[in-house]
Amino acid sequence: MKRQMIGRRFFRRDPLTCARELIGAELIWGECVGIIVEVEAYAALNDEAAHTFTRPTARAFIERNKPGAAYIYFNYGVHWMLNVLVKGEENGFVLIRALEPRRGIALMQKRRGVVDARKLCSGPGKLTQALDITDRHHEMDLCTDPRHCFARTPGTIFDLVADKRIGITRSADHPWRFTLRGSQFLSVPVKL
Repeated sequence: MKRQMIGRRFFRRDPLTCARELIGAELIWGECVGIIVEVEAYAALNDEAAHTFTRPTARAFIERNKPGAAYIYFNYGVHWMLNVLVKGEENGFVLIRALEPRRGIALMQKRRGVVDARKLCSGPGKLTQALDITDRHHEMDLCTDPRHCFARTPGTIFDLVADKRIGITRSADHPWRFTLRGSQFLSVPVKL
């Protein structure tokens, strides 16, 4: 079966379901494509690690955007982070943490100054640098443009591992980090 662009309906559910089901999907970004091997889910309500807990701008973003919109922010003044908006049973975000590069590898290597494919997109900041994602993509609709979207083969199931989210201190006990079991492209190895 052929991969299909993921439409808005997919993102009209809860962040945990969307996060799990994005594992194994492709992230298509211009000439570059990678398989999503690591994500984290963030809930808009009662999740102290989510931007919506402390940032009115994140809550306003949810109000004015459709599910499937890119939420991009500058983390610690160092890296851009790519998230996708989920609005449905529960609102929130899915942070795209790592990819297994598939196409456009030479371009990713040039942007990152790294040769080893395992290190090109093995973290959310590395991923955005490799794909040249910045604030100019904030609020981009990722459900309408086949050059900037997610795609997957319907019905395909991947072996996932649920783990604690990385680099947070609040709501840190939630096992809302999802990874593709056995992947060599993760930002941080899974603690089994």
